[in-house]
Amino acid sequence: MLANKTFSAMASAQNPNGGQETTVHTLYYTAAHWGAIIVPPGYTDPAIFRAGGNPYGTSVTQDPGVTPEIEKAIRHQTRRLVEVARKLRG
Repeated sequence: MLANKTFSAMASAQNPNGGQETTVHTLYYTAAHWGAIIVPPGYTDPAIFRAGGNPYGTSVTQDPGVTPEIEKAIRHQTRRLVEVARKLRG
């Protein structure tokens, strides 16, 4: 059950333009249906821009794979999710 819980999505695909943003959007629609609190990374850290600029959720393709820039974006997105969850918990 995801009601009243924070939720953030990431995606991967074999090729560029493989639908990563659409996948993240669809996961968010489903999470909203369940009553989750959606926490995208947004443009809240320079790491997002260096990893490709996806404000909805970090995404990666098979080639070049998980680069140091992507790792930083993943860490930022995860940190943001945990920070928001802590704030909501009080």
